[in-house]
Parts: sequence; C-alpha cells; structure tokens
Amino acid sequence: MSETTEQQEQPILFLVEDDEAFARTLRRSFERRGYQVFHATRLEEVEALLAEHSPGYAVVDLKLDGDASGLACVQLLHKHDADMLIVVLTGYASIATAVEAVKLGACHYLAKPSNTDDIEAAFNNAEGNTEVKVTGRATSIKTLEWERIHQTLAETDFNISEAARRLGMHRRTLARKLAKQQVK
Repeated sequence: MSETTEQQEQPILFLVEDDEAFARTLRRSFERRGYQVFHATRLEEVEALLAEHSPGYAVVDLKLDGDASGLACVQLLHKHDADMLIVVLTGYASIATAVEAVKLGACHYLAKPSNTDDIEAAFNNAEGNTEVKVTGRATSIKTLEWERIHQTLAETDFNISEAARRLGMHRRTLARKLAKQQVK
C-alpha cells in the first residue's frame, strides 16, 4: 500500500487550539489513533487548510487568541461540510455558548480538561443520548452570573469591552471574573 493511499484512508481532523502545549498533546494522541491532524490557531488558518483538505472531524477551542471566538470557526467548518463532526472545547463553559455552538453546527460541547478519549466519545455520540439523567439541581447565583457573562460574551463575539458595557461593569472587573475558575 502506498503512503498516499494510506494517508487518504486516515480520517482527517482539524485541531483549532491556541494553547500550543495542549494542541501538541492532543495532536500526538490523535495521530497515535490513526488520524491525520492539521493544527490551526486562527480562523484564517482554518480557511487556508479548508482550501487543501476536507476533514471529517474538528476539535475547536471556544476562545482563541485575543478575543477571537471559536464559534465563527464552527460556523465556517459546518458551512464547508454539514456532515463534519465538530467538538467544541472550552475552559469557559456556559449554557449560552453551548447552545450557540450546537446551533452553528457542533455535535458536542466539552468543558476542559478533556482528553482524546472524551473527544472520541463525543464524536461517537453525535446523535445524542436519550439516557442522560435529568437532574433537579438548583442553580446558584454565581453560576447564573457566570452564564449571563458568557451569554453576553457570545452575543458580543467575545469582545470584552462591549460585554462589560452591556453588563454594566468595568472592563477590568469582567477580566478578573473571567480569570477565575467557575464556581459551581
């Protein structure tokens, strides 16, 4: 079997992640599992890769360098191929961004830290699971605040200054809140 034929049989995965160390770890892990992985850190790089490759899978970080949103990347990838399985990873999980990611074409939304096993399980569970338990846990004030902040960030395309203005808080206060871990 030629190398070209072997590469054509490998599933192609786009990894859109601006954390180089995390991207390197995920890339190696997916390559060991037989994927051909292409890494990008910005939307423009994804556009260039799409001109040359047609991936069946994508892993997209929600928050990219600067104030860039991975949601635009999800939209671009889904528009390129509606059958592509796209998993969104984020350290800033919220209901608002999860809903938007799915509406834009993601098949799953995972909070970091997630590993290759979690991501592959998400790819394999793209149709959903009716057995997921519905819980009656009450939402805390801190969680509601966190979700409102991320909903506003998504509405403003992750523009921190505009989100702070809409939330009625100082930009530095918002930045401090975003730097903290989510309180459950």
